Amino acid sequence: MTTTYAALLRGINVGGSRKVPMADLRTLLTGLGHDGVRTYLQSGQVVFTADRGDEESLAAELAAAIEKHFGFAVDVIVRDHAYLRAIADNCPFPAAELEPKQLHVTYFSAPVDADRFAEIDRAAHLPEEFRLGDRALYLYAPNGLGRSKLAEILSRPRFNKGLIATSRNWNTVVKLVEMTGDRT
Repeated sequence: MTTTYAALLRGINVGGSRKVPMADLRTLLTGLGHDGVRTYLQSGQVVFTADRGDEESLAAELAAAIEKHFGFAVDVIVRDHAYLRAIADNCPFPAAELEPKQLHVTYFSAPVDADRFAEIDRAAHLPEEFRLGDRALYLYAPNGLGRSKLAEILSRPRFNKGLIATSRNWNTVVKLVEMTGDRT
């Protein structure tokens, strides 16, 4: 059975370093035997179909291929359409009422529980808020991610220890649902 996935690459094409041209990334995935390969923006989203493997093995395969081809390691998370749709559908914030720059999702490579974030004084950061989902964290940052003190705290290594974590704004969350659901 063929499944459509999105691969989320962490920390590429930022500030002129760790360059991964999207055309090269598409060629790399096609060379791995995947079909329907399409990229979104320059910040590390690629959609593809696969008839073998699972999210973890596909992520490991792509990470190894990127390191071999480009000469540096890149963390990769792979998620299928059903998961991406569930993340969008289960957003605990009123996404339709917010500007996309105000809402972000951090995808994790494994489940996280509330204990990991227990030391954060949530009330001290209001109106910014975060809530946990399935291998994801939803962040409401009314002044945008770049000005968010809560986002800065959440990105500290102690909160993500042992995990791959990569964030996307709401526009990208929605676009990946659309792209992975498109069967054309």
